[in-house]
Amino acid sequence: MHRATLRLRVLAALPHVLALTGYLLFLALRWDRLPDTLATHFGADGGRADGFTGRTAFAFVSTALLLTLGAGWTALVQRGSLWGAWATAGFTGALLVLLVRDNVDATDPALVESSLTVPLLALASAALLGLTGLALTRTVPRTAPTGAVAGPDAPRLPLGASEIAGWSRATASRTLTVLAALALAATPFVLLLAPWPGALLGLLGLLIGLPGLALARVRVSVDRRGLTVRSALLARPRVRIPLDEVAGAAVRTLDTAAVLSQFGGWGYRVRAHRTGVIVRTGEALVVRRDSGREFAVTVPDAGTAAALLNTLAERHGKV
Repeated sequence: MHRATLRLRVLAALPHVLALTGYLLFLALRWDRLPDTLATHFGADGGRADGFTGRTAFAFVSTALLLTLGAGWTALVQRGSLWGAWATAGFTGALLVLLVRDNVDATDPALVESSLTVPLLALASAALLGLTGLALTRTVPRTAPTGAVAGPDAPRLPLGASEIAGWSRATASRTLTVLAALALAATPFVLLLAPWPGALLGLLGLLIGLPGLALARVRVSVDRRGLTVRSALLARPRVRIPLDEVAGAAVRTLDTAAVLSQFGGWGYRVRAHRTGVIVRTGEALVVRRDSGREFAVTVPDAGTAAALLNTLAERHGKV
Protein backbone atom coordinates (compact mmCIF):
# COMPACT_ATOMS: atom_id res chain seq x y z
CA MET A 1 0.00 0.00 0.00
CA HIS A 2 1.24 3.49 -0.84
CA ARG A 3 2.56 5.26 2.27
CA ALA A 4 0.32 8.31 1.78
CA THR A 5 -2.73 6.06 1.38
CA LEU A 6 -1.85 4.09 4.51
CA ARG A 7 -1.49 7.30 6.49
CA LEU A 8 -4.82 8.55 5.18
CA ARG A 9 -6.62 5.38 6.25
CA VAL A 10 -5.00 5.41 9.68
CA LEU A 11 -6.07 9.04 10.17
CA ALA A 12 -9.62 8.18 9.04
CA ALA A 13 -9.85 5.28 11.50
CA LEU A 14 -8.25 7.17 14.42
CA PRO A 15 -11.20 9.43 15.41
CA HIS A 16 -13.60 6.49 15.40
CA VAL A 17 -11.24 4.45 17.57
CA LEU A 18 -10.97 7.38 19.98
CA ALA A 19 -14.74 7.96 19.96
CA LEU A 20 -15.49 4.28 20.53
CA THR A 21 -12.90 3.97 23.31
CA GLY A 22 -14.13 7.09 25.09
CA TYR A 23 -17.77 6.11 24.73
CA LEU A 24 -17.28 2.53 25.94
CA LEU A 25 -15.23 3.78 28.91
CA PHE A 26 -17.94 6.27 29.84
CA LEU A 27 -20.62 3.60 29.40
CA ALA A 28 -18.70 1.13 31.58
CA LEU A 29 -18.20 3.67 34.37
CA ARG A 30 -21.93 4.54 34.37
CA TRP A 31 -23.26 1.03 33.69
CA ASP A 32 -24.43 0.31 37.25
CA ARG A 33 -26.18 3.68 37.43
CA LEU A 34 -28.21 3.14 34.26
CA PRO A 35 -31.75 1.74 34.29
CA ASP A 36 -32.44 -1.60 32.60
CA THR A 37 -34.36 0.31 29.92
CA LEU A 38 -32.92 3.54 28.53
CA ALA A 39 -34.80 6.51 27.13
CA THR A 40 -33.51 6.81 23.58
CA HIS A 41 -36.10 8.90 21.76
CA PHE A 42 -37.45 12.28 22.76
CA GLY A 43 -40.11 14.68 21.55
CA ALA A 44 -39.28 17.14 18.82
CA ASP A 45 -39.04 19.96 21.37
CA GLY A 46 -36.53 18.03 23.48
CA GLY A 47 -39.12 17.12 26.17
CA ARG A 48 -39.64 13.81 27.86
CA ALA A 49 -38.78 10.46 26.40
CA ASP A 50 -41.24 8.72 24.11
CA GLY A 51 -39.05 5.84 22.93
CA PHE A 52 -37.04 3.26 24.88
CA THR A 53 -34.34 0.61 24.33
CA GLY A 54 -32.98 -2.09 26.63
CA ARG A 55 -29.62 -1.27 28.19
CA THR A 56 -27.77 -4.23 26.68
CA ALA A 57 -29.39 -3.80 23.26
CA PHE A 58 -28.48 -0.12 23.26
CA ALA A 59 -24.86 -0.93 24.08
CA PHE A 60 -24.65 -3.37 21.18
CA VAL A 61 -26.42 -1.08 18.69
CA SER A 62 -24.37 2.00 19.59
CA THR A 63 -21.10 0.05 19.41
CA ALA A 64 -22.07 -1.44 16.04
CA LEU A 65 -22.95 2.04 14.78
CA LEU A 66 -19.51 3.45 15.64
CA LEU A 67 -17.76 0.39 14.18
CA THR A 68 -19.78 0.59 10.95
CA LEU A 69 -19.14 4.30 10.48
CA GLY A 70 -15.45 3.79 11.19
CA ALA A 71 -15.15 0.91 8.75
CA GLY A 72 -16.99 2.83 6.04
CA TRP A 73 -14.89 5.96 6.36
CA THR A 74 -11.64 4.00 6.57
CA ALA A 75 -12.43 2.03 3.41
CA LEU A 76 -13.79 4.87 1.29
CA VAL A 77 -12.06 8.03 2.55
CA GLN A 78 -10.28 10.37 0.17
CA ARG A 79 -7.78 13.06 1.09
CA GLY A 80 -10.30 15.85 0.63
CA SER A 81 -12.91 14.18 2.85
CA LEU A 82 -10.75 13.33 5.87
CA TRP A 83 -12.42 16.12 7.81
CA GLY A 84 -15.75 14.31 7.31
CA ALA A 85 -14.44 11.19 9.05
CA TRP A 86 -13.42 13.25 12.07
CA ALA A 87 -16.66 15.23 12.11
CA THR A 88 -18.75 12.06 11.93
CA ALA A 89 -16.85 10.48 14.82
CA GLY A 90 -17.15 13.65 16.88
CA PHE A 91 -20.88 14.00 16.32
CA THR A 92 -21.76 10.35 16.89
CA GLY A 93 -19.49 9.84 19.90
CA ALA A 94 -20.67 13.02 21.63
CA LEU A 95 -24.32 12.23 20.95
CA LEU A 96 -24.05 8.74 22.44
CA VAL A 97 -22.17 9.99 25.53
CA LEU A 98 -24.78 12.71 26.12
CA LEU A 99 -27.60 10.22 25.68
CA VAL A 100 -26.07 7.93 28.30
CA ARG A 101 -25.52 10.92 30.61
CA ASP A 102 -29.21 11.83 30.45
CA ASN A 103 -30.13 8.32 31.61
CA VAL A 104 -27.75 8.13 34.57
CA ASP A 105 -29.57 7.50 37.90
CA ALA A 106 -32.97 7.51 36.18
CA THR A 107 -35.58 5.65 38.24
CA ASP A 108 -38.22 5.84 35.54
CA PRO A 109 -37.05 6.11 31.89
CA ALA A 110 -40.37 7.73 30.98
CA LEU A 111 -39.39 10.75 33.09
CA VAL A 112 -36.02 11.27 31.44
CA GLU A 113 -35.74 14.59 29.62
CA SER A 114 -33.30 15.77 26.99
CA SER A 115 -32.83 19.42 26.04
CA LEU A 116 -32.14 20.83 22.61
CA THR A 117 -28.61 21.59 23.78
CA VAL A 118 -27.75 17.91 23.19
CA PRO A 119 -27.71 18.09 19.36
CA LEU A 120 -26.04 21.50 19.57
CA LEU A 121 -23.24 20.09 21.72
CA ALA A 122 -22.91 17.15 19.32
CA LEU A 123 -22.67 19.53 16.38
CA ALA A 124 -20.06 21.57 18.23
CA SER A 125 -18.05 18.41 18.79
CA ALA A 126 -18.41 17.57 15.09
CA ALA A 127 -17.18 21.02 14.12
CA LEU A 128 -14.19 20.82 16.46
CA LEU A 129 -13.11 17.39 15.27
CA GLY A 130 -13.87 18.30 11.67
CA LEU A 131 -11.40 21.19 11.93
CA THR A 132 -8.89 18.79 13.46
CA GLY A 133 -9.31 16.42 10.52
CA LEU A 134 -8.98 19.33 8.10
CA ALA A 135 -5.70 20.33 9.73
CA LEU A 136 -4.41 16.75 9.61
CA THR A 137 -5.14 16.62 5.88
CA ARG A 138 -1.97 18.65 5.38
CA THR A 139 0.08 15.76 6.78
CA VAL A 140 -1.11 13.45 3.99
CA PRO A 141 0.95 13.96 0.81
CA ARG A 142 -0.97 14.38 -2.37
CA THR A 143 -0.72 11.30 -4.56
CA ALA A 144 1.38 12.21 -7.53
CA PRO A 145 0.03 11.28 -10.95
CA THR A 146 1.42 7.89 -11.89
CA GLY A 147 1.27 8.29 -15.64
CA ALA A 148 -1.18 6.62 -17.96
CA VAL A 149 -3.16 3.81 -16.47
CA ALA A 150 -3.59 2.05 -19.75
CA GLY A 151 -1.00 0.22 -21.78
CA PRO A 152 -1.13 -0.16 -25.58
CA ASP A 153 -4.57 -0.10 -27.10
CA ALA A 154 -6.27 -3.47 -27.33
CA PRO A 155 -6.36 -5.07 -30.82
CA ARG A 156 -9.46 -4.54 -32.92
CA LEU A 157 -12.23 -7.10 -32.97
CA PRO A 158 -12.76 -8.29 -36.57
CA LEU A 159 -16.19 -7.29 -37.80
CA GLY A 160 -17.65 -7.34 -41.27
CA ALA A 161 -18.84 -4.08 -42.80
CA SER A 162 -22.48 -4.94 -42.13
CA GLU A 163 -21.98 -6.77 -38.83
CA ILE A 164 -23.31 -5.33 -35.58
CA ALA A 165 -21.90 -6.40 -32.22
CA GLY A 166 -22.42 -5.62 -28.58
CA TRP A 167 -20.83 -6.73 -25.32
CA SER A 168 -22.14 -6.65 -21.75
CA ARG A 169 -20.95 -8.02 -18.42
CA ALA A 170 -21.88 -7.47 -14.78
CA THR A 171 -19.33 -7.12 -12.00
CA ALA A 172 -19.80 -6.86 -8.25
CA SER A 173 -17.99 -6.03 -5.02
CA ARG A 174 -18.71 -7.99 -1.87
CA THR A 175 -16.96 -5.36 0.25
CA LEU A 176 -19.14 -2.50 -0.97
CA THR A 177 -22.22 -4.71 -0.66
CA VAL A 178 -21.46 -5.51 2.98
CA LEU A 179 -20.61 -1.89 3.92
CA ALA A 180 -23.72 -0.54 2.20
CA ALA A 181 -25.94 -3.19 3.78
CA LEU A 182 -24.52 -2.43 7.24
CA ALA A 183 -25.09 1.30 6.78
CA LEU A 184 -28.69 0.77 5.68
CA ALA A 185 -29.33 -1.79 8.42
CA ALA A 186 -28.06 0.65 11.06
CA THR A 187 -30.39 3.44 9.89
CA PRO A 188 -33.57 2.20 11.68
CA PHE A 189 -31.63 1.83 14.92
CA VAL A 190 -30.19 5.34 14.90
CA LEU A 191 -33.71 6.67 14.44
CA LEU A 192 -34.28 5.50 18.02
CA LEU A 193 -32.23 8.52 19.05
CA ALA A 194 -33.70 11.98 19.56
CA PRO A 195 -35.43 13.31 16.41
CA TRP A 196 -32.85 15.77 15.13
CA PRO A 197 -29.76 13.68 15.92
CA GLY A 198 -31.53 10.54 14.82
CA ALA A 199 -32.63 12.16 11.57
CA LEU A 200 -29.13 13.42 10.84
CA LEU A 201 -27.52 10.04 11.52
CA GLY A 202 -30.25 8.29 9.56
CA LEU A 203 -29.57 10.62 6.63
CA LEU A 204 -25.86 9.82 6.94
CA GLY A 205 -26.63 6.09 6.81
CA LEU A 206 -28.67 6.61 3.65
CA LEU A 207 -25.95 8.77 2.08
CA ILE A 208 -23.44 5.98 2.67
CA GLY A 209 -25.70 3.00 2.06
CA LEU A 210 -27.65 3.93 -1.06
CA PRO A 211 -24.70 5.02 -3.26
CA GLY A 212 -22.69 2.09 -1.94
CA LEU A 213 -25.45 -0.35 -2.80
CA ALA A 214 -25.89 1.24 -6.23
CA LEU A 215 -22.20 0.77 -7.01
CA ALA A 216 -21.84 -2.65 -5.39
CA ARG A 217 -22.98 -4.31 -8.63
CA VAL A 218 -22.61 -2.59 -11.99
CA ARG A 219 -23.21 -3.57 -15.60
CA VAL A 220 -20.71 -2.58 -18.28
CA SER A 221 -21.85 -2.45 -21.91
CA VAL A 222 -20.14 -1.66 -25.20
CA ASP A 223 -22.25 -1.11 -28.32
CA ARG A 224 -22.88 1.40 -31.11
CA ARG A 225 -23.59 4.08 -28.49
CA GLY A 226 -20.15 3.67 -26.92
CA LEU A 227 -19.37 2.61 -23.34
CA THR A 228 -22.08 2.55 -20.69
CA VAL A 229 -21.51 1.78 -17.01
CA ARG A 230 -24.60 1.73 -14.81
CA SER A 231 -25.80 0.30 -11.56
CA ALA A 232 -27.26 -3.18 -11.98
CA LEU A 233 -29.78 -2.39 -9.24
CA LEU A 234 -30.82 1.21 -9.94
CA ALA A 235 -31.29 3.42 -12.99
CA ARG A 236 -28.69 5.83 -11.61
CA PRO A 237 -25.81 6.44 -11.31
CA ARG A 238 -24.75 5.93 -14.91
CA VAL A 239 -21.63 6.83 -16.90
CA ARG A 240 -21.74 6.96 -20.69
CA ILE A 241 -18.82 7.69 -23.02
CA PRO A 242 -20.03 8.07 -26.64
CA LEU A 243 -17.89 6.79 -29.49
CA ASP A 244 -16.99 10.30 -30.64
CA GLU A 245 -15.18 10.87 -27.31
CA VAL A 246 -13.17 7.63 -27.39
CA ALA A 247 -9.51 8.09 -28.31
CA GLY A 248 -8.61 4.48 -27.54
CA ALA A 249 -9.30 1.58 -25.18
CA ALA A 250 -6.92 -0.79 -23.42
CA VAL A 251 -6.76 -3.34 -20.62
CA ARG A 252 -4.91 -2.99 -17.34
CA THR A 253 -4.72 -5.39 -14.40
CA LEU A 254 -5.24 -3.54 -11.12
CA ASP A 255 -4.10 -5.09 -7.87
CA THR A 256 -4.89 -3.62 -4.46
CA ALA A 257 -1.79 -1.40 -4.47
CA ALA A 258 -2.67 0.01 -7.90
CA VAL A 259 -6.28 0.65 -6.90
CA LEU A 260 -5.19 2.57 -3.81
CA SER A 261 -2.34 4.52 -5.39
CA GLN A 262 -4.04 5.39 -8.69
CA PHE A 263 -7.67 5.75 -7.61
CA GLY A 264 -7.54 6.14 -3.83
CA GLY A 265 -9.86 3.22 -3.12
CA TRP A 266 -13.00 1.50 -4.36
CA GLY A 267 -16.28 2.89 -5.61
CA TYR A 268 -16.76 5.82 -7.98
CA ARG A 269 -13.43 7.63 -7.90
CA VAL A 270 -12.43 11.03 -9.24
CA ARG A 271 -8.74 11.88 -9.47
CA ALA A 272 -6.73 14.64 -11.14
CA HIS A 273 -6.30 12.86 -14.49
CA ARG A 274 -8.70 9.95 -14.33
CA THR A 275 -12.03 8.74 -13.07
CA GLY A 276 -13.18 5.20 -12.50
CA VAL A 277 -15.77 2.77 -11.22
CA ILE A 278 -13.58 0.43 -9.19
CA VAL A 279 -15.51 -2.38 -7.53
CA ARG A 280 -12.85 -5.10 -7.44
CA THR A 281 -9.27 -5.92 -8.30
CA GLY A 282 -8.31 -7.64 -11.54
CA GLU A 283 -8.93 -6.69 -15.16
CA ALA A 284 -9.97 -3.14 -15.92
CA LEU A 285 -11.22 -1.60 -19.14
CA VAL A 286 -9.46 1.76 -19.56
CA VAL A 287 -10.75 4.32 -22.04
CA ARG A 288 -8.69 7.31 -23.18
CA ARG A 289 -10.92 10.28 -23.93
CA ASP A 290 -10.31 13.14 -26.34
CA SER A 291 -9.89 15.44 -23.36
CA GLY A 292 -6.83 13.46 -22.24
CA ARG A 293 -8.56 12.06 -19.17
CA GLU A 294 -8.96 8.35 -18.62
CA PHE A 295 -11.92 6.37 -17.40
CA ALA A 296 -11.47 2.88 -15.93
CA VAL A 297 -13.93 0.23 -14.85
CA THR A 298 -12.97 -3.12 -13.38
CA VAL A 299 -14.81 -5.90 -15.19
CA PRO A 300 -14.10 -9.48 -16.33
CA ASP A 301 -13.28 -10.04 -20.01
CA ALA A 302 -12.10 -6.43 -20.33
CA GLY A 303 -9.97 -7.42 -23.36
CA THR A 304 -13.01 -8.21 -25.48
CA ALA A 305 -14.71 -4.99 -24.39
CA ALA A 306 -11.64 -2.90 -25.24
CA ALA A 307 -11.17 -4.56 -28.66
CA LEU A 308 -14.83 -4.06 -29.59
CA LEU A 309 -14.81 -0.47 -28.40
CA ASN A 310 -11.72 0.26 -30.52
CA THR A 311 -13.37 -1.33 -33.55
CA LEU A 312 -16.59 0.65 -33.12
CA ALA A 313 -14.70 3.89 -32.49
CA GLU A 314 -12.60 3.26 -35.60
CA ARG A 315 -15.75 2.77 -37.65
CA HIS A 316 -16.96 6.05 -36.19
CA GLY A 317 -13.79 7.69 -37.45
CA LYS A 318 -12.18 8.21 -34.05
CA VAL A 319 -9.39 5.60 -33.64
